[in-house]
Amino acid sequence: MFTGIIETLGIIKDIQKEGTNIHFQVNSPISKELKVDQSVSHDGVCLTVTQKDDKSHWVTAIDETIQKTNLSQWQIGKSVNLERAMVSGGRLDGHIVQGHVDMTAICTQIKNVDGSFYFSFNYPMSPLYLLVDKGSICINGVSLTVVAPQGDDFSVAIIPYTLEHTTFHNLKVGDKVNLEFDILGKYISKYLQAYGDYFSKQ
Repeated sequence: MFTGIIETLGIIKDIQKEGTNIHFQVNSPISKELKVDQSVSHDGVCLTVTQKDDKSHWVTAIDETIQKTNLSQWQIGKSVNLERAMVSGGRLDGHIVQGHVDMTAICTQIKNVDGSFYFSFNYPMSPLYLLVDKGSICINGVSLTVVAPQGDDFSVAIIPYTLEHTTFHNLKVGDKVNLEFDILGKYISKYLQAYGDYFSKQ
């Protein structure tokens, strides 16, 4: 489990394909502190450390993960947001994030408004993945607040610190990002759908 508060950035050092799996080597300041079998969020995707040394660690993405995320577009030299799993008893500074990406979205607009940066996105809206104004959304592993969701479009506002210390400073219009919707909202939506189906049959 994660909080969506990014610890540091990593750089993709190498990419190796093996069947339908892809192995990524990531250079980062925290690689030396990681342990094999540890879960780490990479741009919002929970991946398991399979190897490590003092400068790098390796993770593997299976086909299911590749199909649901933007990992197939990762290239050597790409920066990724990194977050280790939340420590039990620690502060939950963002919101509850599982590292299980629901879908991808496309960045449609970037605006600088007096020092605040507004990023807009388009995504395939679903009854199970609803957004509410001022609700939480995880984009590439970053816990953010939803601004003005309308249909299949929504925006987030980012302060300069977040822009500088995450990969948002590299994001461009047309880029694909990973989305994880608020787990509480997903459960509520699922329950409402189940109860609606049940009562419609009575």
